[in-house]
Amino acid sequence: MHLYWPSDRWSADHVAALRAVLQQFGGADAEVLVQSMPDQDWNRQWAQSVRPIRIGRRIVIRPSWEQAVLQPHDIEIVLDPKQAFGTGHHATTRMLLEWLEELVHGGESVLDVGSGSGILAMVALRLGAASALEVECDPVAVDCARDYAQENGFGHELQLVCGTLSDVAGSSRPHLVLANLDRQTLLLLCDELAEYATHGARLLLSGILLDQEQEILEAFSKAGAMFSQRREQEGWVALELLMGESCEGASR
Repeated sequence: MHLYWPSDRWSADHVAALRAVLQQFGGADAEVLVQSMPDQDWNRQWAQSVRPIRIGRRIVIRPSWEQAVLQPHDIEIVLDPKQAFGTGHHATTRMLLEWLEELVHGGESVLDVGSGSGILAMVALRLGAASALEVECDPVAVDCARDYAQENGFGHELQLVCGTLSDVAGSSRPHLVLANLDRQTLLLLCDELAEYATHGARLLLSGILLDQEQEILEAFSKAGAMFSQRREQEGWVALELLMGESCEGASR
């Protein structure tokens, strides 16, 4: 774990307090190493660390200051990391992007709940989805997502609502519902999200730690959304849920 602290606000008291916290979590023998770091152009350092990434077979995500070598049929999203979650680097986002590559065949409608940067909706559209609706309650993330949509040339096919899932309830019948959220929020929205599955949508959930998977599955099963498939990367799990009667041998 790395902690960064302004040197004029750091003291031996902070070191003692840190050691006390570590002891509370069973880290009595943990080593605490304190080093001074010289002043640097941190924005420049950060920019140099962000490189284009390839996800799945066709998805390329790059910052505006870097070019990427594209292969035939590649899709590209230009995204400069800001104050909105979702750059494609985290496993929770990556798993859903890889899944979208398999599930979007053209003409689908997509609902992205807790959309953050909007990367999932933008990639879905690039893959051939006809429309996408993003719902995000954080106004800072909404501003970032609007900038990304404009920079990548999206128009009326991409809608963005600053609000909650209840604000768009009943406004559409999406084919795909994406929810890359934390455990607490998934459980809070369980009934609302499961209702989309019971109406025939594929429900893709992410942001779930391994030890939270069973709890999530049980909650959504009670709400009528049944397990179909799962993915796992770096200790995180993504789940596909369908309406109950479609899980036993039925094709979609």
